[in-house]
Amino acid sequence: MSKKSLIGKRTINSNRKKYGVGLLGLSLFVFVVLALRFSYIGLFNNVSDVNLIKKAQNLYTQTSVLKSKRGTIYDANNQPIAEDTSTYSMYAVLDKNQKSVNGKPIYVDDKKRVARALSKILPISYKRALKDLNPADKNAFQVEFGSAGQNISLTTKQKIDAQHLRGINFIQQQSRLYPNGIFASHLIGIASPVTNTKTDSTSLVGQMGIEKAFNNYLTGTDGIKKVQNDVYGYQLPNGVKKDKPARDGDNIYTTIDYRLQTLLETEMSNVYAQVHPSSMNAILMNAKTGEILAATQRPTFNATNKEGIGSIWRDTLVEDQYEPGSTMKVFTMAAAINSKNYNGNAYYQSGKYNVDGNVVPDWNPNGWGTITYNKGFALSSNVAMAHLEQNMGPKTWLNYIKRFQFLKSTNTGLDGEQSGSIQFNYPIEQANTAFGQGIQVTAMQVMRALSAVSNNGKMLQPRFITKIVNPNNNKVVKSYPKKVVGTPISADTAKQVREHMEDVVYKPYGIGSDYKIPGYRIAAKTGTAQVSNGSGGYASGDDSYLYSVAGMAPASDPKYVMYVTMKQPNLNGKMTASQYLAQIFNPVLKRALSEDSARATSNSNSVKVPNLIGVSSSTASDKLKAAGLQATIVGTGNTITKQSISSGETVFKNRKVILLTSGTQRMINLKGWSESDVAVYCQLTGLKLSASGEGVAATQSIGSGTIISNNQTLKVKFNKN
Repeated sequence: MSKKSLIGKRTINSNRKKYGVGLLGLSLFVFVVLALRFSYIGLFNNVSDVNLIKKAQNLYTQTSVLKSKRGTIYDANNQPIAEDTSTYSMYAVLDKNQKSVNGKPIYVDDKKRVARALSKILPISYKRALKDLNPADKNAFQVEFGSAGQNISLTTKQKIDAQHLRGINFIQQQSRLYPNGIFASHLIGIASPVTNTKTDSTSLVGQMGIEKAFNNYLTGTDGIKKVQNDVYGYQLPNGVKKDKPARDGDNIYTTIDYRLQTLLETEMSNVYAQVHPSSMNAILMNAKTGEILAATQRPTFNATNKEGIGSIWRDTLVEDQYEPGSTMKVFTMAAAINSKNYNGNAYYQSGKYNVDGNVVPDWNPNGWGTITYNKGFALSSNVAMAHLEQNMGPKTWLNYIKRFQFLKSTNTGLDGEQSGSIQFNYPIEQANTAFGQGIQVTAMQVMRALSAVSNNGKMLQPRFITKIVNPNNNKVVKSYPKKVVGTPISADTAKQVREHMEDVVYKPYGIGSDYKIPGYRIAAKTGTAQVSNGSGGYASGDDSYLYSVAGMAPASDPKYVMYVTMKQPNLNGKMTASQYLAQIFNPVLKRALSEDSARATSNSNSVKVPNLIGVSSSTASDKLKAAGLQATIVGTGNTITKQSISSGETVFKNRKVILLTSGTQRMINLKGWSESDVAVYCQLTGLKLSASGEGVAATQSIGSGTIISNNQTLKVKFNKN
């Protein structure tokens, strides 16, 4: 080997040695760095400010939200008016590529069969359903069915599921159930699902009425549940667990009486359908406590299906201000008597009265000659009231307006409540307020003021809630007891005013004879007010008035106060406005009075209604018979789903209790039934009642035994015995 070759070989070996040492050093360096890094990680469990222990726990920890329940709203008999439920949206899969793991189709493969089945269950025709299943886009993955496929109840979903229709699927949604349909809808209000964009969670939020005003009480707090699993998804026995239970929203108990509210809704709907007024209000109140037993308005809406909700959003009982007209004369009379400025036997000239160069006319411009003030009140004379205002003086009269709290909100807590207003600068304006023009009030303000007359001078706060209860511990969060808010007049004055209101009904010249109720003495005052044209004047025409009636009974010691208004009805000449109002006022007040009489009967004739929900029809019938009550069973099912009188309620023996079952519903014979029982029957079965006459049911448009459906109209004619 040459010297040159030997030197080259040594150089190669030297380079290899250097590279080997370098590589070894680099490997040792990397090893040390990794060892130090892993030691750091093992010691501090942190990488780039990320805690590895927490990261691992999160990776294998399942977190789920425990949804809270929105509080339930109950009526006076603890029957739910509004409660949480689930509704479903339906869709049909059309893509033929959608098949199960075993190759079976999970798309609609028989469109005619599906359309036929859906048309029998949902409010959709076979033709329409088939059209939806054959969209213009032949490549559509899925289709929906418009409003017919939305807000489907669990019961309806189960009926569809029972048909085993391929390709029909549902999406569950949190919803609010209003089982009674049109039932104090604006007062109770509605709650709708609202999505929180930050958390992407959906919850029910009140939009109007009690649902909105008491949303903070009704809304619950969601809980969370965390469970640690292994890599296969099984829960580790010693894994980290963390539970925060959901807190359900508070329950609200109202003063609304189910049967009285149902009857009021029926009578209001009947009159509304006949004369189509621009608006109507009606309130029934307990004269001794201020509890609102029934209240409604027209237009209104069906809270179950939201039909009519776009017609009017506001609660006119507290949000609408209007000139009350002659019902205001009740308070003018009270103020004059209480301030010792009234001599009922004194005479005045009726017809017209000049006030500071302006004429105050009676509704009968020719008047009734020279008459007493007592007679003038019964005849609803404007001139008589103008004289009384002049006798009192504007300062005294305004003082009583304020004592009756007409320019002050009733503080019900409802959204948008108004306080009213008054025009009181000039003598003619001051005189006008004495007969209800030039002063703006709300219906609830009138109820508050009437309570002073009915309750012997002590004015009560109108209230529609008795208590709010925490369902998690059953403790009362807040109660709403009877509250006296003023004493504008004396007990003696209140008694005298009621006697004058009796004259309106019973004197031969009184104009309120339509409001007589056999067996009871009624105190009432009618009202007719001109309606503003919105331009500082009054609308013209025969139908441009607001008609009203305010009454209480029994007159000597009232237990109930009722107030009904009807604005701008289209009177057809068949009946007067007063007669239409009586169709609402009389049956509802009569029912309240008769129920009160039944409660006053000795305990030996009263029984408590048992709980019949969930029991068999035969057992329920036997239980009612044993309790001395009459059972009327509706439906072909064998299980009771609803009862017309709540369990635990004390009623008079031989009372009719209507029991609703599942299954097909057939019309029953209603002959001899009372108006209120017919109304409750229609409410339970979903029928729309069109009633005429008074007394007991004589004829019905749907024959006994006929299959009935929801929203079908039943015409019933009532005759007196």
